[in-house]
Amino acid sequence: MQNVYINNISTFLPNNPVSNDEMETLLGMVGDVPSRVRKMILRSNGIQHRYYAINPENRQATHTSTELAVEAIKGLIAQGLDPQQIDFLACGTSYPDQILPGQGVMVQGLIPNAPPCEVISVAGVCVAGMGAMKQAFNAIRTGEHQTAVAVASECASAIMRSENFRSEVAQKQLDNAKPDIAFEKDFLRWMLSDGAGAVQLSNRPNATGLSFKIHWIELISYANEMPVCMYAGAEIEDGQFVSWKAMPSEKREQRSAMAIKQDVKLLNENIVRYTVEKALQRIVQKYDLKPQEIDYFLPHYSSEFFRDKLLAGLENIDFVIPQSKWFTNLREKGNTGSASIYIILDEFSRTFPLQTGQKVLCYVPESGRFSSCFMLLEVVNGQS
Repeated sequence: MQNVYINNISTFLPNNPVSNDEMETLLGMVGDVPSRVRKMILRSNGIQHRYYAINPENRQATHTSTELAVEAIKGLIAQGLDPQQIDFLACGTSYPDQILPGQGVMVQGLIPNAPPCEVISVAGVCVAGMGAMKQAFNAIRTGEHQTAVAVASECASAIMRSENFRSEVAQKQLDNAKPDIAFEKDFLRWMLSDGAGAVQLSNRPNATGLSFKIHWIELISYANEMPVCMYAGAEIEDGQFVSWKAMPSEKREQRSAMAIKQDVKLLNENIVRYTVEKALQRIVQKYDLKPQEIDYFLPHYSSEFFRDKLLAGLENIDFVIPQSKWFTNLREKGNTGSASIYIILDEFSRTFPLQTGQKVLCYVPESGRFSSCFMLLEVVNGQS
């Protein structure tokens, strides 16, 4: 097995940052009524700015998820990646632009001067980005490929716009109900945002400057134990998970079945226990990992609400990493789902005084059906 290095990292965030006060203007008011929960959710999640692929002048989309991914890859090309050298491309996203074909081939089709290559599309929620990273990691590690690109992108705004809820609101008004949407849908309108990140992997560190050696990437799902928590294209009725394909088209529209939904109570009660305590304990045993070996901790959490809960989870398994070693850019970059860890890692690599040999532990939880990913990196400078 070959060593694998992250040679370059690129991020793309569309348009200008959007403040809390500007969000509802861009996304629109559902039923022409201001959200009753927006301010409460924003106080809890701590996000001050995020990015939307929406033109503020006319509220039209400026990018698709595919186009966001391609812009991130163009950033790698600007850093020196020759697109003709790409022989493996892995793309992750929570909500692709189309049901088929896969997101990966749509991205490949828009990369300038892209060659024929192996392409993988990874579905899921937040862990989808790391699923793509692991596919690229293994492609280099086995020696099958020489240059791999992993990319993750999210365009959540496309499905969170008020226009997508018109049929549901119209039906409620016919039923003399309030013209608003369920909390599990409205909650995510103030949590999610748009962006993309990409990495270039190879079996050699950069000749000069910074690289990250990937020691391992571990993914674990607890879907064997846990029910669905975050979903789209389905409804949960009487405890049963019902696909959009099993619904009449009128019902899909009236229930906003394609909207992203989350069981917040299930999330709050289980996300740390499963994605930190249970998942990290397995990894600690597998690699004999020690907390004192970790110089930096890069967690992707969806809300500042979980920061202290995450620390408590680490304390519960005797794997405490002081918060002084943590880095996240949630407050200013928002929650970009599967792309978040790429966006965190990019800013981290550019702004911290990194030294050869330092270890960086990355953590990505997913509430879809409770999955978790941890990745251990080591800082490498030049050929050292």
